[in-house]
Amino acid sequence: MALREGTELRILDAAEELFFSRGVAATPIDAVIERAGVSAATLYRGWASKEALLAAALDRRQRAWIAVWDAAVERAADDAGRLLAVFDALDAFRAQPRGSRWCAFLGAAAEYADAPAEVSAAVREDTRALRDRLTALAHPLVDSAEGAARLAAQLLLVITGDLAMRLREPDAGSSTARTVAEALVSAARR
Repeated sequence: MALREGTELRILDAAEELFFSRGVAATPIDAVIERAGVSAATLYRGWASKEALLAAALDRRQRAWIAVWDAAVERAADDAGRLLAVFDALDAFRAQPRGSRWCAFLGAAAEYADAPAEVSAAVREDTRALRDRLTALAHPLVDSAEGAARLAAQLLLVITGDLAMRLREPDAGSSTARTVAEALVSAARR
């Protein structure tokens, strides 16, 4: 039997809030159940395990992130601005009530020495989506598919570093990462 939409949303809201602020390992499933106001049977009717719930929360978070990024891309005035809009989106996403200290995907990946299949798949999907979107946005700026892929890989590293730095400097925005990214874009355009 499927969960009612309202119940599913309450459980996902609770899981996301707790997993991405306290950490996955530090959050027992009983805390999610209590926060959501549901029974264990209800939660397990929707997800077979804590890891399956985590994967669902990551999937939902990725969709929300992509929507924020899409909006930032739409506001950009030119091709370089559309590519660099990822940094505007990072700051905008973090400022939302559901934002977190850093990247939920990096946090989830860091929690496991050998992540369960559903968590690994969610992290891989987020990485693939980031890389593919960055590559597509880089295409108009460089002469080749290889150049676009190379620039996307460089920017993915800068973005990941920016997200990790948020643990060291919680109030920092993406200005330094954006400056580094602008230099990479400028060099790739030559």
